[in-house]
Formats: sequence, C-alpha cells, structure tokens
Amino acid sequence: MMIKIYAAVTIVMSVIAFAVYGIDKRRARFGKWRIPESTLFLLAFCGGAFGALAGMKFFRHKTKKPSFVFGVPFAMALWVILGIFIYTRFI
Repeated sequence: MMIKIYAAVTIVMSVIAFAVYGIDKRRARFGKWRIPESTLFLLAFCGGAFGALAGMKFFRHKTKKPSFVFGVPFAMALWVILGIFIYTRFI
C-alpha cells in the first residue's frame, strides 16, 4: 500500500512540476509575472523532482542556475532513497 501511495505522489507531483516549469519558461519569454523560485523548489522537494528535472531539460529552464542544477538532482536523490526505503520496508 505504501509503495502505491509513494508512486502516486511522485507521478502526480512530477506532472505538476513539469507543467509549472513549462508555464514559468513561457512567462519568462514574454516578460510576464514569474513563478517564485521557492515554489519551483517546493514542487521538486514535495515529490515532483523527476518532473522538475525533466522540465528543466525539456524547456531548457533554470539550467544555468547552480541552485537548480544541484538542488533538483538532490531532491530527486532524496526521493529515490525514500522509494528504496519504502520498497524494502513494506514489501
């Protein structure tokens, strides 16, 4: 049961993070109001790290900011470790 919850949270948050990174990139291009960087990080650390990294690569967004280049993969590593822990503990 826990692995299903983990998978659902990771998938849903990743889809949301991917979309938000795309929206922010579009807003950046047109000089409109931007999504705060803290929100982008929050999405990554709340389960959307896979989508955030995919959004960074796909949209070429935040790829030159060291805080994102290192922070988002760090968030992904934490979620992978959590997934391994849940998998080994509850299966």
